[in-house]
Parts: sequence; structure tokens; C-alpha cells
Amino acid sequence: MDHKVQATRSALHSSGDECTGRFTSVHWKSADTDAEMSRTWKRQRACVHVWDPFFLDDNWGETTTAVTGTSEHSLSQEDIVRITKDLEDSVGLDCRRYVTRSIAVILGLLVFFTPLAFLVLPHILWPDKQQRCETACEGLVISVAFKLLILLLAVWALFFRPARAGLPRVFVFRILLAVLVLLFVTSYWLFYSVRILHSQDPDYKDIVQYAVSLVDALLFIHYLAVVLLELRQLQPCYSVCVTRATDGETRHYNLGQLSIQRAALAVIEHYYCDFPIHNPALLSASKSRAAKHLAGLKVYNVDGPGNNASAGIAQSQSRAMIAAAARRRDTSHNELYYEEAEHERRVRKRRARLVVAVEEAFTHIKRMQEEEPKKAPGDVMDPREAAQAIFPSMARALQKYLRTTKQQHCHSMESIQQHLAFCITNKLTPKAFLEGYLTPGPTLQYGKDHWLGRRWTLISEASVTSGLKDGSVFLLKCVDFCLVVTSRKIPYVQMSEEYIDPKSHKFVLRLQSETSV
Repeated sequence: MDHKVQATRSALHSSGDECTGRFTSVHWKSADTDAEMSRTWKRQRACVHVWDPFFLDDNWGETTTAVTGTSEHSLSQEDIVRITKDLEDSVGLDCRRYVTRSIAVILGLLVFFTPLAFLVLPHILWPDKQQRCETACEGLVISVAFKLLILLLAVWALFFRPARAGLPRVFVFRILLAVLVLLFVTSYWLFYSVRILHSQDPDYKDIVQYAVSLVDALLFIHYLAVVLLELRQLQPCYSVCVTRATDGETRHYNLGQLSIQRAALAVIEHYYCDFPIHNPALLSASKSRAAKHLAGLKVYNVDGPGNNASAGIAQSQSRAMIAAAARRRDTSHNELYYEEAEHERRVRKRRARLVVAVEEAFTHIKRMQEEEPKKAPGDVMDPREAAQAIFPSMARALQKYLRTTKQQHCHSMESIQQHLAFCITNKLTPKAFLEGYLTPGPTLQYGKDHWLGRRWTLISEASVTSGLKDGSVFLLKCVDFCLVVTSRKIPYVQMSEEYIDPKSHKFVLRLQSETSV
């Protein structure tokens, strides 16, 4: 049965609406039965709530606008298949993460309880044949207990950490270590079953020494895991150049011996902390300028469509005329110069107004704080109320500045008020408050809607489990942009020493005894 999904969007902006922030929610209705399908061909209402009074108009807070509308949209079968595939991929990633964690827990329990089983099974299966455990034997038992405790804490610290990301492929070294531990424990069990269980060895001290050797070997394997997983990548071996494709923002980082997928993870972590937030609005000006310039050029057929005798000569002449006209009319650099100069003038003007408004608001706050001891306890405002009280005095200047610099989508009214309350609580200066708005910061400085849940796609010609090499190139792609990463091997540095004799710096100053008269 062909499921046809229809949705109708209604945009509602009202101060009395149930919305409490900037969000967009779409409710979809689908037909699952024949009776429901007949109803879905009719209009169905899907509500889209958008509330952003801070950036809708210049007179926000003074006016309230409600816009309602009804439209019909349908999704094709290909869209439904794509959405279903995305859901299956997300479910598959979650299942793979839980399966991997479950296998690691089972393997850890097997490793931890194997030495204990070696010590307990002889007392259960042949207790009458066991020899008494002397002082040396008891010391070995205590050694096994403390070594197991150390091994448990070390394994928890190294392997059972919160996952930072979901990688497309498994970590090769982790799989090798897991296979090594499994083979090692299996071989110890086989030897224990043949030489101890089958023969029912009465010497308990030898059994304890056998368990001690297993724990020692597991501690050495853990040391090998620390070297392969942590220490191997510490020494920088490659210098990677990360370029954002949309605006050309570039950063350089030093990385160790990592696979491509783990290098991509390190690049993304650095990106969130070092790169300024991606602002698509800043790219629209250059595109509109190029489109306007191309729209001003027109091509005409001078000879007309019927004259074919002198087509070649006419074509060459028309090309020369078009080139000459283009050179005469090409004033795009002048337009760019004056446009940037005008934009910088407007930004400086808006910035000056914003700085003055914020300084006056903070001066008012300081005056209120000085008067607080004279007020009654019920009249004292908390930082949140103080921020809401002084926010209208600076809101218009801040709104115009954010619109001029095209940052209005990065800051909501709620986030600005929270930042203002934070500055009042910690007694920050007006300059500290404005720093987050005058200078674009890294992505993590803004709300979670700008970075939380963002999915990255790793594109590489080489296998993502292979290590970085000199000249490796891969792409990290998300919805709005992509990062182009190129790696270069750090060159080998040859240093030489040059010895300078300390006596070479000594000299003798000779003064003439004769003086002029």
C-alpha cells in the first residue's frame, strides 16, 4: 500500500503563544489504513511554531503580528525511503555501540574472574586432596588479590570512558588487543584443564603461582594497550591543514600517528574550539554582487538571424564589441570598494551606539547595587530580574548591530538575557559583556542548536582505518559546509653544534698615556 504523507504548515508568531523560545516543530500525519488514506487526501493541518520577536522587526516588544496560512505538501516514495534509511542508520549505529560495549563488558568479566576461578575450583572439585597453603602460598594469594584490584582500576580508566564520537569503522588496535586477550585467556584455560583439572594436582601453591603468572601477563597486556592507544599518538608526526570550503578559514594542527578516522575526530574537536562559527549570511553579498554583474551583460546578434554569408566575420566582430563593452562597464571593483567602505562605516556607527548603550546600562546596574543596602529585603532584585530590567535600554542598539554584522541568527533574546545575568552575577565589565557579540567566537560559545547533533560525513579515497601519510587528503562534510584536510609529514631536523672558544671574546683596551695640551 502506497503511503502518502501530507503536511500543512501554519506559521504562528504571538506573544501569548505556548512557545517559549526559538524552535520549529512540525507534526506529520500519515495514512496507515484504507479508511485513513481517504482522509489524508484532504487537507491536514501541520503546525509550525516560530517565535523570534527579537529579530522580526525593529519595533519588537511594541507590536505583535500573527500570520496564519494553509498549504499542502506531499512526500514522494523516494523521500519516505530516504527518511526510513536515515532512521535505520541511526538505529544501526546505536545497536553497534551497545553491542560493542556489551562484548567489552563480557570480555572484561571473563578476564577478571578467570584467576579467581583458578583458585576456587580445586577447593570445590577435590578438597580432600589439597595440601595446606603455607605462608608463602598465602602471600601469593594476597598478591593476586591486589594485582586484580589494580588491573580492574586500570581497565576501567583506559577502556570504560564515555564515548566521544561514533566512528564509521572499528579501532584496529582495540580489536587486536581484544583478540590477544581472548586467545591468551583461552590458552590458559586449556592448559589449566589438561594439567590441573584432569590430573587433580594436590599442590595448591603451584596452582596459586599459575594464577599469579596469568595476572602478571594481563598487566603486561594492559601496559601494551596504554602504549598503543595513548602513548603512540602523542609525538607529533604530521601537520594537517584544515580549510573551510565556504569562506576559506584555515587552521593548522600537529597530529601524531593516527588513522584517518581518528585524525578526522581530532580535527572536528579542534574545529569546535578554534574556528569561528560558520555564518552563511556573510556569503550572500558576494553571490548577489556576481549575479547582478552577470545580469547587466546582454548579447545581441548584430547581423540578424538570416545573414549567413559573413557569419564568421560578424561573430568575431560581435565578440570584440562585447569584450570592449565589458571592459568599459566593468566597475565591479569600484562597487566592491565603496560597498565595503559603507559597510565598515555602518558597523563602526552601530558599534559605537551599542558600546554607549551597554555602558549606560551597566552604570545604572552599579547605581542600583549601591542603593541595595538602603532598600527593604523584598525590594532587592536578583541578577535575572536586573538583566530583564536593563535589557530594553540596550536591546535596540544590540539588535541593529547584530543585523548589520549578520549575526542575528546566532543569538536569541533568551541567550542574551542569560549572558547579561551571568555578567551581573560575576561583576563583569561592559567590555566583557560585549566581547561575545563584537568578535565572532568559536562554535561551542553559542547555543546547542548550532552544534549539538550535527552529523559529519568522512570522505576519503584511502581506507579510513589506514594511517595518515604525507599528502593524505580527506573531507569532513556536514549540512552547510565541508572541511578539506591535507596532511604533511613533519620534516626530519638535523642539528649541528658549533663550539665557540670563551677566550675569543676577550680583548685588551690600550689607552695612550699622552694627552693633548
